[in-house]
Amino acid sequence: MSLLKPFSKLPGLNTANILLVENEEQFQQKLADAVVLQEKTINVMVLARSLPLPVENEESRPRIDLVVFIIHLTSELSFQSAETSLKYLDPGYFQGKVCFLVTNARSVSVPPERLVSVRKLAASLHCPLLCAEDQTTEGVTTAAHRLLAILKVAAGLVPMATGLYLSTLTRCTVPSDIDQQNFE
Repeated sequence: MSLLKPFSKLPGLNTANILLVENEEQFQQKLADAVVLQEKTINVMVLARSLPLPVENEESRPRIDLVVFIIHLTSELSFQSAETSLKYLDPGYFQGKVCFLVTNARSVSVPPERLVSVRKLAASLHCPLLCAEDQTTEGVTTAAHRLLAILKVAAGLVPMATGLYLSTLTRCTVPSDIDQQNFE
């Protein structure tokens, strides 16, 4: 079980590869289909439940330009799986090639401290945190559109922009008073 490294392979011409990591696989396939429908040159890579990826196909696997951790806030296991998978990524990925996507952020059944812990994790790794609606087609399409914008920059398909530059603009920040649950 080796680390997944961002620069161990050469990029494909005019292609970008995205790795969607989701423990429960509820939203993953819908999101992958929406990404492919919007952009034909994007290869939706392995739809993994967690990292590390199997070693068997390592030599034939293309370079992964963006790793997206899909976290369902209604499931504690989803957050724990994403957190555990992070240790299998090379530190080079945290320079604009990792993104967190949370679902069910508006749900009443989600404890507020769970969203706070995801925000803290994204802020500590300087990664973008996107919220998505996974119950509607519009929500899935919007999430795919946002991911495509980040993916194109991370893959080097946007002139004069890099993943590191984009991550400084879009990274999650945590206000100093986030521990105080007084949202008046």
